[in-house]
Amino acid sequence: MMQNALAGALAAQAALNAASQNISNVMTPGYSRQGVVLSAIAPSVGDPHSAGSGVDIQSIRRFNDQYRSLQMWQASANMGESAAKQGYLTQLEQVMSASGSSISGGLDKFYAALGAASVEPSSLALRQGVITEAGAMAQRFNNLNRVLSAQHASINEQRTALVTQVNSLGGSIARLNKEIVAATATGVNPSGLLDERDRKIDQLSGLVDVRVVNQNDGAISVTLRAGQPLVVGDSSSVMSTEAQLDGSQLIKLSFAQEKFTLNGGSIGSQLGGLNEYEKNSLKPMEDAIRTLASEVAGRINGQLAAGFDLPTTAGAAGQPGKALFVFDAQNPEAMLKLRPGIVAEDLAFASDASKPGGSGNLQKLIDIQSQALTVPGLGTVTLSDAYAQLLGRLASESQQNQTSLATSKVVRNQSEQDWKSTSGVNRDEEAMNIVEYQKMYQANMKVIAIANQLFDSTLAMFN
Repeated sequence: MMQNALAGALAAQAALNAASQNISNVMTPGYSRQGVVLSAIAPSVGDPHSAGSGVDIQSIRRFNDQYRSLQMWQASANMGESAAKQGYLTQLEQVMSASGSSISGGLDKFYAALGAASVEPSSLALRQGVITEAGAMAQRFNNLNRVLSAQHASINEQRTALVTQVNSLGGSIARLNKEIVAATATGVNPSGLLDERDRKIDQLSGLVDVRVVNQNDGAISVTLRAGQPLVVGDSSSVMSTEAQLDGSQLIKLSFAQEKFTLNGGSIGSQLGGLNEYEKNSLKPMEDAIRTLASEVAGRINGQLAAGFDLPTTAGAAGQPGKALFVFDAQNPEAMLKLRPGIVAEDLAFASDASKPGGSGNLQKLIDIQSQALTVPGLGTVTLSDAYAQLLGRLASESQQNQTSLATSKVVRNQSEQDWKSTSGVNRDEEAMNIVEYQKMYQANMKVIAIANQLFDSTLAMFN
């Protein structure tokens, strides 16, 4: 009786310790509840009248569903990918649609000035109005180009910071692998280490899309979704960025003697989202805007060269027209600008040198607005429609990404709730456990007291 009751009291004490640990960590993020696993000790061999030899504490179990953890990490990766893109999409959409920075607005005002000048082509004031609106339109191109360049720089900085975090988390997971293997080998409960490792994996999944495989010794292997290793046992890889001539960055991964060049499709989560936005949205938009600026400058300058300017001397013949714009794709601050020194008289509105006050060439300048041109990503469009289609495509992409982000947040929240239903601490359940195991402890102590009384009574019979 005393042996059985002592085993029961020790089991109840271990269960009370586990319940108290759970209650004390009820607000700890990522904590997995624990509980005792008990089994009856079989009767001794050759004793047919023995009910058994008490209870054995097989282990302290950590309640954790690996499948639900994997679901949570996958949801985190999906959410990170959409979240990384949305900030840039929203900023670009707001800039491109704002009335003060819209290139469509600038083109409309420029052509409105040309239309006004067609009423009196020799008016210096109206001609100056055309130059003013041309400069304002060029500034809109430059402002948008600066925003696109700034986004490139921001993405590079953010990517570098994320790579540093990935390396730090990978190193921490490798260290925890080593500590977990050592704890398991020496019989120490590794639950706290396992919780910390899971929290690190959860943080890592918000940066890159990971795949986790358990090893027999308690360690895990972590890879990218395309199979490149991040952590194997107590070793971790080193991720780095490499600047390219065009200002972009390559992401490289080194593990042991192996080296990998990663693309956006193999990374996922925040880091993959940045790569995807840069490749599929930002660069195509840059190419389209530069093409649009080049076409505007080239076609207007070409048409002006076919006309004749307004002579400053009465009765003089007009001279061949000069360029209005200067286009430089390599200048992020002034991709499109007015030709230095241009004055109102330089605008070649006339189509006949002997009639410098005419508007024949001016009408052809106005007609450029409806001419077709080829823009990367859009195909053949008119000059007046090109920007609107670019903005429409961007708005559609932003809306789709917002929908994906909202969906991934719901999935992440649901996966967290599923994980908590298995691994989280339930206050009511733990309170009931405290009461039940307290009763178990008290009952076993009562058995010990009764056994002592019986033992004393037995001894008294021989006195």
